Amino acid sequence: MKTPGRFFIVLFPFFLGACFESKTITLWTDRPEFAVYAEYFNSAQNEYKVETRYVESLSSELANSGASPDLVVGSWLKNASSRVLFRPLDDLFKKNTKTLKNSFYPHLLALGNIEGKQYLLPVSFNIPALVFTRNNSYLLPNSFTVNLDEIKALGKAYNTGNNGIYSRMGFSPSWSDDFLFITATLFNASFKEATPLAWDPNALEQAMIYVRNWIEEVNGGIRAEDDFVFKYFYDSPSNLALSGRILFAYMNSADLFTLTQEKQINLDFRWIAGKNTIPLSEEAVYLGICKEGKAKKAAMFFVRWFFQEDTQRHLMEVSRDKRLTETFFGIGNGFSALRTVTEHIFPQFYPNLLGHMPPEDFLSPTNILPRSWTAIKERVILPYLHDRIRRGTKTDIRPLERRLNDWIRLNRDM
Repeated sequence: MKTPGRFFIVLFPFFLGACFESKTITLWTDRPEFAVYAEYFNSAQNEYKVETRYVESLSSELANSGASPDLVVGSWLKNASSRVLFRPLDDLFKKNTKTLKNSFYPHLLALGNIEGKQYLLPVSFNIPALVFTRNNSYLLPNSFTVNLDEIKALGKAYNTGNNGIYSRMGFSPSWSDDFLFITATLFNASFKEATPLAWDPNALEQAMIYVRNWIEEVNGGIRAEDDFVFKYFYDSPSNLALSGRILFAYMNSADLFTLTQEKQINLDFRWIAGKNTIPLSEEAVYLGICKEGKAKKAAMFFVRWFFQEDTQRHLMEVSRDKRLTETFFGIGNGFSALRTVTEHIFPQFYPNLLGHMPPEDFLSPTNILPRSWTAIKERVILPYLHDRIRRGTKTDIRPLERRLNDWIRLNRDM
């Protein structure tokens, strides 16, 4: 009689664990707007609850903390140290597989697929845009995209100056280090995760030569451009475009659609593209369910709820009512990864998108990047690009490889 009693005592904790899985979802995110989404979820039903924690360096915290949230939503989750923490989400597609999979932009969905299993689902993305006053819309006959050569030619025609001193200037790549990075991307510099980073140095150098020639041939050299910036760039690029001081300004879609309504009414835009390619910003947002989470069923319930067209419409309405649209764009501060939401619902909230929806086949996500990508880009790559266009040859400045090695040596814990 004693043995069955002991047997019952040993199994009872496991029985409890199986039957009483947590109904409270712990969500880690680097997107503040998900706190609002969680609040709406909690009020919309009474079966589960989401508790959010904002984590700025999300990928590093996941790798180093040893903690296991239930849900993770953020950027840079596809790197080697992060993606091993997630469980496959293929169960999500078992019912209505074709319908649900077709709801996502396919290139974005594919990036979350690892060895044939869907570990991450895309949430949102942003696109680089060229912005200008509506009075100049006639200059760009293509309603959707503009390429580098077109920007260069139109900028040159717009220039007004005398003896290398300009009173107005069409555009310069030197005005934005992020635009330099977009140019490198369009030349297939192909930055990607390695140990920690790899790229095509020849493609990168060709991009920088192209930019240097642009600056010399169109705007009279970097000194003339810097002089123009010193005189006139006390105002934002969007205001300079509205005033006619410059023809074009660069910004991504999130920055564009959080401008004031007054500015948006007077501005037009085109997506910056290469040959049949629109490079997406690297901070595309993905969602994953952690293997070691304590609320797997509840987390899957949230995922099914979130990736519904009606849900995302309501979330955008909530954001508008709370005036969050003045700070955050769309879903997760970007276009929704659900095609129907971006194509049919977004224009209802952002009328400027009518006639400007990005061509689906053009959308090109970035490669998988290391978890320390943000720091590497800001402290190593962008400063290199900034310096490179101001020197005659790449031998005149410290090489990118050496800069990266120095940064790694000083930041081994990242």
